[in-house]
Amino acid sequence: MSDIAALLKSEITRLSKKVVRQQAASLQKASTAHRRQLAALKKEVGDLQKEVARLRRAAVGAAPQVEADAPGRKLRFVAKGLKPLRTRLGVSAREFGLLIGVSEQAVYNWETRRATPRAAQLEKLAELRGVGKKEVRARLAALEGEAAEA
Repeated sequence: MSDIAALLKSEITRLSKKVVRQQAASLQKASTAHRRQLAALKKEVGDLQKEVARLRRAAVGAAPQVEADAPGRKLRFVAKGLKPLRTRLGVSAREFGLLIGVSEQAVYNWETRRATPRAAQLEKLAELRGVGKKEVRARLAALEGEAAEA
């Protein structure tokens, strides 16, 4: 009788372990699939965050630091757009100051909001907004050529 009880007990244990393994395998597959989905979503979110950051940098670079909606309107200076403009044009503070007719310290003070440009300088800043890198390089070459002649 004890052989039958032991045999029955071992068979029940074997069958229950088999059922548990089957259930665990399906749960493990589902868990693996969910982990893959999470990893893909995290990657997508990271890519989207990088894209948003890139677009923000582009928007800041294109943000007007000097605005003039109508010819009769007064020009307005916004300091946070000055450094992106310099970066977009690919010039140093010294070169930027040379283009406008001020020192590099004045450019630094404008960028750090310690000072604001005068009206004549605002007009030159507004003019530089519509200029590209090649034009800036040509103007710098001309200004440095004039300085060498003098």
